[in-house]
Amino acid sequence: MTEILTSHAGSLPRNDALLAANRAKNEGTGSPAEFNALLAESVDEIVAKQKALGIDIVNDGEYGHTMAEQINFGAWWHYSFQRTGGLGLATGGAREAEPAPAAPGKLALATFTERRDRQLFAQAYADEEASIHPRAGLPFPVITGPLTYIGQEAVATDIANLKAGLAAAGIDESRGFINSLAPGSAARIGNTYYKTDEEVVWAWADVLHEEYKAITDAGLTVQVDDPSIAESWDQIDPEPALSDYRAFIQVRIDALNHALRGIDPALVRFHTCWGSWHGPHVTDLPFADFVDQVLTINANGLTFEAANARHEHEWTIWRDVKLPDGKYLIPGVVSHSTNVVEHPELVAQRIERLAKLVGPENVVASTDCGLGGRVHPQIAFAKLESLAAGADIASRRL
Repeated sequence: MTEILTSHAGSLPRNDALLAANRAKNEGTGSPAEFNALLAESVDEIVAKQKALGIDIVNDGEYGHTMAEQINFGAWWHYSFQRTGGLGLATGGAREAEPAPAAPGKLALATFTERRDRQLFAQAYADEEASIHPRAGLPFPVITGPLTYIGQEAVATDIANLKAGLAAAGIDESRGFINSLAPGSAARIGNTYYKTDEEVVWAWADVLHEEYKAITDAGLTVQVDDPSIAESWDQIDPEPALSDYRAFIQVRIDALNHALRGIDPALVRFHTCWGSWHGPHVTDLPFADFVDQVLTINANGLTFEAANARHEHEWTIWRDVKLPDGKYLIPGVVSHSTNVVEHPELVAQRIERLAKLVGPENVVASTDCGLGGRVHPQIAFAKLESLAAGADIASRRL
């Protein structure tokens, strides 16, 4: 029997105690020692939970990435504030922060409310009762000086907690991963220091290299999360020429490969998605238009959305796109954007059709994006259970 391994995209539901402790930490209250003890205990629990649900390649649930709430629009950037020098805080956040200016003839990102999907569905986004309405008013990092990495202690804690959780659960360290931000996505926060967009991206590449290196030097895999590659298409108005956009994201890919210098690609997974919010995505760029560029990233694992209603059909691109030697796919086969729990048979079918194109040995079944905060914890864990059950069905048939 061919075994289809299982994993997920990163964020998992936090327990109530950890959520309360995170809030206290953000507010500058509570005991650091008590928080660290609770964090370590919570990581042990979530690693064990993943194993019990049938997940093979696991992480710390991103519990070490402090967030204002379990998740919200842009909150996954907040942990960078603890780990990066040269940042200040501004109220209003990246949704309205002025991006770094583009060089002459280059593309520039619009603000959050200027995204094309948000213009097309302005009434829906203006409805405060709608589930897609973003939470506003959170302080958000803004670049105010030269960027430096100051997260050595924080990433060391992430590594130690995950390793302890893996050991306690009897999981080999080679099956542990830690999420980290990509230079292109980090560069979407506000900026008052650097002169151009490219300067910001490359400065982030030098900063994030240190985090990637720390994770992989510890024998763990780093998953680089980068919605900016696909999602920035919607943030450029008017819609650019495809050739111009490909040049725009190539800067981000070149910077990421610079950040990954000296790191074994076998220890790197790259996550591309079109944004995690529960809203319309009618302006998404087709994966076929840039997948060749993604495959040049120095990462052997490629995670991408393959289950949600806007991108499930794109499995067919692998009929024509050759998977380079050494690389493997980590497709989402359950979605973060619906409360419906996928049937294991559907999960199996999604796995099998890709496995038949690229080989079952080159497929790891996963989630479209992080589940933490995007669906209720009970639903999130039910989705992981269905994921594992579907992979078992597919394994037997393959």
